[in-house]
Amino acid sequence: MHQVLIVDDDPTFCMMLKTFLEQKNFGVKAVFSAGSGSRAFQDFDFDIVLTDYRLPDKDGIELLKEFKSLKPETPVILMTRYADIRMAVNAIKLGAFEYVTKPVNPDEILLTIRNALKKKEETEKQRERISKGFNIRSTDFQFIEGKSAEAQRIMQYASLVAPTDISVIIHGDSGTGKEYIARTIHLKSKRKNKPFVAVDCGALSKELAGSELFGHMKGSFTDAHTDKEGQFQIANGGTLFLDEIGNLSYEIQLKLLRATQEMKIRRIGGTQDIKIDVRIIVASNEDLDKAVKKGTFREDLYHRLNEFKIEMPSLKDRKDDIEIFSMHFLKKANQELEKNIDSIDERVMNKFMIYSWPGNIRELRNVIKRAVLLAQEHTITIDLLPSEILQPAENNDKTSLDTTDLKAISEANERHLITKTLEKAHYNKTKAAQMLNIDRKTLYNKMRLYGIEG
Repeated sequence: MHQVLIVDDDPTFCMMLKTFLEQKNFGVKAVFSAGSGSRAFQDFDFDIVLTDYRLPDKDGIELLKEFKSLKPETPVILMTRYADIRMAVNAIKLGAFEYVTKPVNPDEILLTIRNALKKKEETEKQRERISKGFNIRSTDFQFIEGKSAEAQRIMQYASLVAPTDISVIIHGDSGTGKEYIARTIHLKSKRKNKPFVAVDCGALSKELAGSELFGHMKGSFTDAHTDKEGQFQIANGGTLFLDEIGNLSYEIQLKLLRATQEMKIRRIGGTQDIKIDVRIIVASNEDLDKAVKKGTFREDLYHRLNEFKIEMPSLKDRKDDIEIFSMHFLKKANQELEKNIDSIDERVMNKFMIYSWPGNIRELRNVIKRAVLLAQEHTITIDLLPSEILQPAENNDKTSLDTTDLKAISEANERHLITKTLEKAHYNKTKAAQMLNIDRKTLYNKMRLYGIEG
């Protein structure tokens, strides 16, 4: 039985979700604060964690960092409101498996949990098979090329660099498909029958990064009970993909420089060098050139890795690909959810074209999957879209200056002030009401009036 930890300050929601998951044969512990979540996580071995983004004593991002530093292999799913999409995207950069939006749909969260556990098990099996000498290829990998000029340029660059052993930097916002391009390069290369190993550097703590990348010897530190191969050895002969490489500490960057220059590694606590043959592809949402100038990324390592660079555009800059991606994700969602939705309403596509997509391709995939889950007919209709897309935040928070409706301007300003105050108070209603100099009941009434979730 898989064990689930739920961290959410809404007791009613916690108990409802706990009951639902227990009915699906999960063991569940529910706690109502970040502090309680931290203690529970350290005291018990959970298979997966669900945490709210907004908690009274600490936000979900801080909790995510803590969980990942203690047990990086444990999947963490962030539960967030649509207004928090940009923050949820940041959580993905820091190692969250996925985010789900509130109000939570039970079937959606159940599917996300099962996908996270499945990926965790596949990763463990892959490591075991590679350690026994089997070569791993991604049999279900499928990259959707797109038809935009940007998409054609990316594929041209990938095809050009793939046959070589040149190191590649892939730069782009979170959710733009950096790992997909890295896999595409691998599968077009001479190493395609060798391992492709992806490492999320954002999920590695300073203490664990060296062991994860280079391995360790038994007894080299407190929890080193056996010898362990690092990801460089696991990827030997193939491709090592280091995602969000900018998160690595300066010390680990130095070891990485030596490994890429000399093609040798040394395990933590070891005394012998180990030869490796690995092609390096790295990715970052941060501009590493700027990171070098700020002093957070080693200049010598940057120049060693920057033999070839691919820029990944944001989804809002490749609108010609939105329909292609949408139909691809529709097909995938039908397979995952065992449904038969065959089309997307034209009005939905129109909304997609004007939305800014802060979460990029990943956000589009989630929106499509959720709509397929909710759909009762054979078409995704506009009523199935989240409020974030139907009424973009910029339109909710400010009224056009062209209006002469004084009441509308006042209401827009009031809504904006309440929203910002709730954010400052971490959605603690009592504290927010005090800051606004109104009583709690008045705050709730205004939140309902303006459609503010909290």
